[in-house]
Amino acid sequence: MTYLSLTAVSKRFKDDVVLDKASLAIDRGETVVVFGPSGCGKTVLLRLIAGINEPDEGRIHIAGNEVTFLEPEQRNIGMAFQNFALYPHMTAFDNIASPLKARGMKGTEIARRVEEVGELLKIGHVLHHLPKALSNGQKQRTSLGRALAANPRLLLLDDPLRNVDAKLRYEMRIELPRVLKAFQTTVIYVTQDYKEAMALGDRVAVLMGGGFKQIDHPSEIYKDPDSLDVARLFGDPTVNVVDGRIADGAVELLGLRFPLPGHLDPGPCRVALRPESIEVTLDETAAGSMPVDVGDEGRHGLAVELDAVTPLNVRAVMLLKTADGKELLATCSEDEATRLPRGHKNVTAHIRAADLLFFDQAGARLRPRPN
Repeated sequence: MTYLSLTAVSKRFKDDVVLDKASLAIDRGETVVVFGPSGCGKTVLLRLIAGINEPDEGRIHIAGNEVTFLEPEQRNIGMAFQNFALYPHMTAFDNIASPLKARGMKGTEIARRVEEVGELLKIGHVLHHLPKALSNGQKQRTSLGRALAANPRLLLLDDPLRNVDAKLRYEMRIELPRVLKAFQTTVIYVTQDYKEAMALGDRVAVLMGGGFKQIDHPSEIYKDPDSLDVARLFGDPTVNVVDGRIADGAVELLGLRFPLPGHLDPGPCRVALRPESIEVTLDETAAGSMPVDVGDEGRHGLAVELDAVTPLNVRAVMLLKTADGKELLATCSEDEATRLPRGHKNVTAHIRAADLLFFDQAGARLRPRPN
């Protein structure tokens, strides 16, 4: 059942078009992460849903009721901000209790609700501290608790982990889904961190250029992006992009020829390849300028120079250079990286043909059709 729907919503500030006929539908109890680069309109979108701003065009519905022009207090929405926005003169308890007091709830029920939220968010021991005595992590949880205390039917989270340290961000990526499911609320979570989007969203809505470019499950967006722009937003290191040409049922790139799994019209194309789809092996016989087409298990080998190896958490990133100067990024486990030499070395890059992603010159996805 669709619980929140945005239909052709537009918002401009003078000549700046932030949202242009953007549409989105979210089911009851679903967590959708709105993800996109800085300045793409994510926060503006939340402000429209919350009623802080009104759209220039379009309609917003919650639970089947139009709320496009309702005041914020009429929408039963909770919101947590990236800068916490806590009342500095109030304790954590009173900050969380503030929306309950505004609704005229009795003191005993307020205390019960705040203590319940505090226990769930693991801040029960600091409820009587002022914000200045709280760590950033405790402030973030207090802000989230205030948004959740009134059991809102819709929760808006505006990049709430942006101002906390890396350790806490990692912990909250694990804890937040548990907390949100406990409240059984519908959630829109805004972030410009693709790892958060992948970890927290039942679905991810990619916002760029005033509209949603792709809305799908995290794994589907990663492995099956609709455009080159979307592909580049996901992954660290980013996706490799090389020029190719489609001809006679195959794609030619980097001096290699890969059979296509279906039909694509002949002509120039752009080909994207995730770094993890390139396996590097030490192979002295592969040295030189000619490709090495091994063809086993759908892989094709390319003679390259290993230029650098950089550790990246539990993975290592390798910078590879082809004979004609093109650069490719590949990844491997840190254990595998220890067996590779540091510095310049001739190696073979094995490219998995099944992982190639095809795009036209404008960046739109090309999907092979059955022959």
